[in-house]
Amino acid sequence: MNIDPVLIVELLVMGCVSGFLAGLLGIGGGMVLVPALTFIGTAKGFPADYVVKMAVATSLATILFTSLSSVRAHHKRGAVRWDVVKLLAPGIVVGSLLGAQIAKLLSTKSLALVFAVFVSYSALQMFIDKKPKPSRQLPQGAGMIGAGTVIGTLSALVGAGGGFISVPFMAWCNVAIHTAVATSAALGFPIALAGTIGYIYAGWNLQGVPVGSFGYLYLPALVLIAVTSVLFAPLGAKAAHKLDVKQLKRVFACLLFLLAAYMASKGLAA
Repeated sequence: MNIDPVLIVELLVMGCVSGFLAGLLGIGGGMVLVPALTFIGTAKGFPADYVVKMAVATSLATILFTSLSSVRAHHKRGAVRWDVVKLLAPGIVVGSLLGAQIAKLLSTKSLALVFAVFVSYSALQMFIDKKPKPSRQLPQGAGMIGAGTVIGTLSALVGAGGGFISVPFMAWCNVAIHTAVATSAALGFPIALAGTIGYIYAGWNLQGVPVGSFGYLYLPALVLIAVTSVLFAPLGAKAAHKLDVKQLKRVFACLLFLLAAYMASKGLAA
């Protein structure tokens, strides 16, 4: 499998950036990776009908590795609510598989616009640093399955780990914010696993995809991004204790607005 050396460097740098941001700001790299992979894929001549879906699928798959690295650190501190993970995981698996099938049915234009809207909303929440007020308790049974399904579906559609949905949801339900973040990291793995399987299945018979693709998953990008993102995530976490993260979040929110604008323009031009 021959890969352009420039592409290798670009993907390694993307992994460094996404991993560092994940550790620094406690977010998944999907909101950066999807626009970046879309831009690179378009420049490399990836099929226009598939490029956004491949970016989403590949971004989602990288969470398999960053989630494990993050969860290990959180678990050592006893911050993960495994009881919540067990209650949300079944719905998350169903939702993530469903989200991949929905993405298959959506046009490039529609999926790019869905991503742009989601990222714009997330950027606004980050910029104003809005924290939901605890006003209820976690639901039980079917309520948790339903919540997990929504989290999984949206996460699979935008290639993110679900933190921007699950953390506010848990905080709203009186789960301490640090516990919510740690638990959300654990939820990233089933989201990524089910979503990746869903995208591989949904795109299994695609024609004209780049060499090294499995369905919508572009394996070379996954390998290169995963290696560097796992290495740089701890550096970001270390820097978070020394920097003014609140101000950094506002700067990053502005970057997200620009990335959302790019994906919106990509969608409108499709």
